[in-house]
Amino acid sequence: MLPSKGILDVGEAMILFGLKCGREHEFEGWFPSGEAYEAQLAARELSCPMCGDRRVEKAVMAPRIGKAAEAPSKPTREAMDMRKALVALREKVEANCDYVGPAFAEEARRIHYGEVEGRGIYGETSDNEARSLHDEGIPVAKIPWVPRHDG
Repeated sequence: MLPSKGILDVGEAMILFGLKCGREHEFEGWFPSGEAYEAQLAARELSCPMCGDRRVEKAVMAPRIGKAAEAPSKPTREAMDMRKALVALREKVEANCDYVGPAFAEEARRIHYGEVEGRGIYGETSDNEARSLHDEGIPVAKIPWVPRHDG
């Protein structure tokens, strides 16, 4: 992960760390120094590009010497692309739908049965309640919701 604050000169020396989240996803992060990594970790600015988990730590990694311009690995790039797509999806949902919070299932039923005007909504519900909505013929979809930080 590059620092979210400031701009780095591509000519600066960078350190590559293998990282993993609390869910055991492994990814790489480039940092200007070990101190920069520690500062970002302490400020909870680091997150898994696959799931958004902020419980990040260094993974076991064989040392390798790389150039500052070296690109992230293919799995890391793919995870970063997926995260970027999920952030864009979150932004589109937030811009075009009403947030109804934990009242999602109730509001989805009210819309489905014509008690209120139809509109796009998003919120939270349990897996059981989502299955009940589906069984009633009410279309619902689960979206992996990427946290707002550094998104």
